[in-house]
Amino acid sequence: MDCHVAALLAMTMCVIASEAKQSIVNDNRSFIWYTSFMSKIHETADKIKKEVCQVFKGNTDLIDMVLAGLFAGGHVLLEDLPGTGKTVLAKALAKASGLAFSRIQCTPDLMPSDVTGSSVWLPESKKFEFRAGPVMASIVLVDELNRATPRTQSALLECMAEGQVSVDGTCHELDKPFFVLATENPVESEGTFPLPEAQKDRFMMTLSMGYPSQEQEAEIITAQRSLIHPVENVKAVVSKDEILEAMKEAVEVHVDEAVLSYLLALTKASREDIRIAAGMSPRGSIALYKACQAYAAVQGRGFVTPEDIKLLALPVMRKRIILTSDSVLKGYSADSIIKELIESVPVPAFKAHV
Repeated sequence: MDCHVAALLAMTMCVIASEAKQSIVNDNRSFIWYTSFMSKIHETADKIKKEVCQVFKGNTDLIDMVLAGLFAGGHVLLEDLPGTGKTVLAKALAKASGLAFSRIQCTPDLMPSDVTGSSVWLPESKKFEFRAGPVMASIVLVDELNRATPRTQSALLECMAEGQVSVDGTCHELDKPFFVLATENPVESEGTFPLPEAQKDRFMMTLSMGYPSQEQEAEIITAQRSLIHPVENVKAVVSKDEILEAMKEAVEVHVDEAVLSYLLALTKASREDIRIAAGMSPRGSIALYKACQAYAAVQGRGFVTPEDIKLLALPVMRKRIILTSDSVLKGYSADSIIKELIESVPVPAFKAHV
């Protein structure tokens, strides 16, 4: 009997050892694959950032957030004063990424067909032919978006939300990736049309450029000692296929349950604060989730941390909450309330790896 027990015990130990060995092998393979594809995303982002930084001398952390918006399949609104480098950043990003670029200068007389394109009658063939508008590009800079009329803004809304253009009853699919980088001047209000809440919600993040440091501004000035603008020297350092691959892999970034709970706690806090009339919607929660995944990948990590949530909560939530009239009269701003919410919600412990 003792021999049978000993034999059974030995067999059990062998099975446990074999399973443990296989588990280690699988974990190692998983780790090698995971590290490999995460470093690939980081490498793609790093190439673009280095090339863009040759001409954009402002807040370089902003480039990481814009790239996160691109890889997450979102859109970014740049809200700042004229002359802070918004157009330069958009052009440099498009050229460095090897993607088709177009620019739309918004004015009150801009028509929806000027954005989406229109059908033109061809007498020779006696039929209409669709002529694509500037929105049919991979990276579209929409300058001074709030100067366009609500009618034109709504035409852009379909492109951003549905990834298509409807002209004369026909839907035209937009090429992927499709990334809108829009700008607006937050100070000037004369001759402008405030964006509707639906359009604000379509932007994954709202970022502010800020002024460069004295040293950075000196570099910007001296770089202009040329007959051509420095942005014209930016070269494509990655391909469109690499961008698409990075977008596919960014969604694989691990988000621990504790980190997800932290994100949801911030969302809940925005809905329960008495100073806020309308908190962040589920679409906003999804935007924050995806933005953090892409940002972590840009930083070379395969997992999202609570610090990522804290960093991106402000640009993601900024245009997604509506303050009560009483809060506005008391001098509160969306940024100040969001910062208070970030500080009030406890940061959880989490597991970094899958």
